[in-house]
Amino acid sequence: MSELPPLRRNFRFQMLWIGAAASEMGTTLTWVAFPLLILAVTGSAAVAGLVSACRITTNLLISLPAGAWVDRWDRRRIVITAEAVRFLTLAALTVAILTGREALWQIVLVAVVNGAADSFFSPARAAAIRAVVAPEQLPEAYAQEEARGHAASLAGPPLGGFLFGLGRAFPFAVDALTYLISLVCAVLARVPRYPEGAQERRKTGIRADVMEAAGWLWRQRGLRAGLAFSLVANLVANALLLPVIVMVEARGGDSTTTGLVLAGLGLGGLLGATLSAKIGRLLPPGKLMLAVVGFFALSVCATALPFGPYWPVVPLFLAMVAVPALNVVLRVLVARLVPDTMMGRLVSLFTMASMGLTPVGPLLGGLLAEYVGGPGALVVVGGLLAAGCALASISPALRSLDVPADAEPDAADSTAPKAADAEAPGSAAVADADAARADAGGPGGSGANGSAPSAAASVPAELDRESVGER
Repeated sequence: MSELPPLRRNFRFQMLWIGAAASEMGTTLTWVAFPLLILAVTGSAAVAGLVSACRITTNLLISLPAGAWVDRWDRRRIVITAEAVRFLTLAALTVAILTGREALWQIVLVAVVNGAADSFFSPARAAAIRAVVAPEQLPEAYAQEEARGHAASLAGPPLGGFLFGLGRAFPFAVDALTYLISLVCAVLARVPRYPEGAQERRKTGIRADVMEAAGWLWRQRGLRAGLAFSLVANLVANALLLPVIVMVEARGGDSTTTGLVLAGLGLGGLLGATLSAKIGRLLPPGKLMLAVVGFFALSVCATALPFGPYWPVVPLFLAMVAVPALNVVLRVLVARLVPDTMMGRLVSLFTMASMGLTPVGPLLGGLLAEYVGGPGALVVVGGLLAAGCALASISPALRSLDVPADAEPDAADSTAPKAADAEAPGSAAVADADAARADAGGPGGSGANGSAPSAAASVPAELDRESVGER
């Protein structure tokens, strides 16, 4: 077998990566700007939390049928349509702000529509990544994905705060532009269209498809334990934003200060992405999850220490250093276990199972910030996460979560690369391995991988903010 070319020569993956990098930069701008806009319009942190909860709830409610449809429909068309919808909604909101007609209902509508679009985009992109990256290069690809996200988290919040200070419309205009860039990159990447058996699945009901995937997941005891643990982790991760904003403002910081503080998350994650291979080898996935989340909980509590408006950047930086390693390890684990034909459904099931309490996160954070203050809210949510970590540590299934010794990436089956490059149900597959490699940008480029969003759509415990997860 010929040697694989460097991942940087895989054109399709790099186009997906560049599009996501642009899009995620826009997301991190509005991650700060959306709450600031809602606070400017309503003056209520609780309302800001409620709007975030609406977006996440929409995402969760649509995830299961969306995942089943991703396994039936043209995945390329799904990705392009989702990005077009999000571009148009952000552009419309930008126009409303520029004309001075922004209202709470418009902000809620944009949040709900974007949440619905993400329900389709995330599993479709996860399947696309799996189809264009060789199994041997999955860890490298996911490490590059992590670096992208955390680089955006580093630059986005301070830039978002700065742009919002110049004018309310600026961060939303930039976010709309990044969706347009992502759309163009998705077109150039030629996202694989249909998985194997898509035509046959159209003859069955959505409910039967979902139950088939749910039955597979139920038989994976370690994954079930990880998903249960991630309920608490994702609840806390999505409750942090508003308490941090309120605390920084109460200590005399402005929107630029808030952005700089939140950039600590990106800086820590970016450093962690460079160390992910070394950290990921220290422990098996289950034990690594417990260690990383436990340290994250302590760091959240430390942000409340009374050392001035810039202090939280230190614990937030430290909290994120080990997170990329955890995300890479879990994504590779999922890639080696999940069948390609179930990728859309299982990504959605992972989202539902791990993010079920997430809509409560921003609402909880907003209420706590409003009634007990930012520092008190951070101590409460950090304590909840620490308690959840202690409880999860007694689970044998979680502690033993690992890739089985005989597990191989599902694409090792001869059907997976063929399904990845199928242009339509029942169409001719790639003739041979050389053709598949050439289509992916080089030898071995057309393989399989599985991810679960990050965004975001998530792996068993994607310890990132929901709004800056996989897009």
